[in-house]
Amino acid sequence: MDVAISAVASEFVSRFISFLVNKYSYSSHVRLEEKVKRLQNLLMRVHMVVEEADGRYIMNSRMVMQLELLSEAMYQGYHVVDTFRYQSLEDKGINEVCNSSVLPFAIPLKRTRTIACTRKDKVVNLELDGALESMQSVVDNMMEFVVLLGGCDRMVRRPYDSYLYYENIMFGRHAERQTLLNFLLQQNPPGDEPAILPIIGGRTVGKKTLVAHVCRDERVRSRFSSVLHLSGENLLKILEHESTILGEMLVVVEFATNVDDNDWRTFHSFVKRLATGSKVIIISKLQRLARFGSVKPIFLNNLSFEEFSYLFKTLAFGSANPKEHPRLVPIAQEYAKVLHMEESLLIVNTFANVLRNNLNVRFWLCLFNKSRRMIERNLSIYGVDLKIHMEQGYPLHLTDYALNPLRAIPYSATVP
Repeated sequence: MDVAISAVASEFVSRFISFLVNKYSYSSHVRLEEKVKRLQNLLMRVHMVVEEADGRYIMNSRMVMQLELLSEAMYQGYHVVDTFRYQSLEDKGINEVCNSSVLPFAIPLKRTRTIACTRKDKVVNLELDGALESMQSVVDNMMEFVVLLGGCDRMVRRPYDSYLYYENIMFGRHAERQTLLNFLLQQNPPGDEPAILPIIGGRTVGKKTLVAHVCRDERVRSRFSSVLHLSGENLLKILEHESTILGEMLVVVEFATNVDDNDWRTFHSFVKRLATGSKVIIISKLQRLARFGSVKPIFLNNLSFEEFSYLFKTLAFGSANPKEHPRLVPIAQEYAKVLHMEESLLIVNTFANVLRNNLNVRFWLCLFNKSRRMIERNLSIYGVDLKIHMEQGYPLHLTDYALNPLRAIPYSATVP
């Protein structure tokens, strides 16, 4: 009799504890959902301001700094929301990705699910609290920015022309673009020689894309009579056509290697003879070339993971709504983690373009597995990251994407 009573009592206590845990988990999840909705509302407000700022000429350097803070907070907020959605899918057990052996993570066993989810809820809750606090602070302090933004002139925009371009990966770079616009549109003081702006950054971070995008602006196109593109190898050939150059010029020079000081002095002497108001932009990955600038250089760093993840997801889904493909969201998140190590926007655009054309879970998983194997294979062969050995001119092994051994040769093998 005592054994039966003890068994019944034990079962009752076990069910009661399970009931309390489930109730706590449910209420905790509801609170997390409420925080996510609040964060999404704040994100909508910040994103609206950032998008509006992208459509105006901001000539105030402090406003440009504020725009950079807004964009950073926005991408961090989106990352936290995606993390919560990924966790929600895993908790519901509908995340096909987590059941696949091709990814380095799996759904916890049923017996440990409650404990694991509780711990993960605490982590997500802390991330949400931090994101909410940061986002609320940004929103509280952006009123003055919004008021001043209303006094900035609007850009002439084509339909659907925004900060994101699928074809040449013009993404983000909100502050850098405004800084470059300011440089090109400001008049040089009377009698001063043409200003020179260096744009320095690693390979495939978007230096040429940034310049090309800004040069398409209506005010920039009307500001200069012509735009001349040169490479460091043919720097002095421009002297042969000096008599044919008329009006205010924008000269864009891309240096793959260092330039001889004598050649630069000869080129600079030519630049001084250009019409008043002419400008020069230097594009290079070599930081030592920043010494040729007459104004503060623009340094293009690699995108933060939050911004990189947002970019990859946006490119991979294209016009499709990620909410309609919930199983693909965590795959995109894991894909971004792998590709972010390579920090190459060229690689990102290549993979995203393939994924965008086939929104199928198994296809995405298959491609992810091949991508990871390719990166691991090249790392084992060369002992360096994919981006580094491509910059050094080594061939890229693509055997994992083909039935037979296949290698791709980088378009340039120049090493400074």
